[in-house]
Amino acid sequence: MKQTQKFTAIIKLENDSYTSLYLELDIASQGSTIEEVKQNLVEAIELFFS
Repeated sequence: MKQTQKFTAIIKLENDSYTSLYLELDIASQGSTIEEVKQNLVEAIELFFS
């Protein structure tokens, strides 16, 4: 059975790019758009758990 967990993510604009952070896991990412930073953060958490 697959387990589901929820994490808190913060995305903020810094200079000309967005940064994001999963608070509980201390995983960060960045991107030039909100959609890109979301995709990069999902990829980072997938790598963290693989």
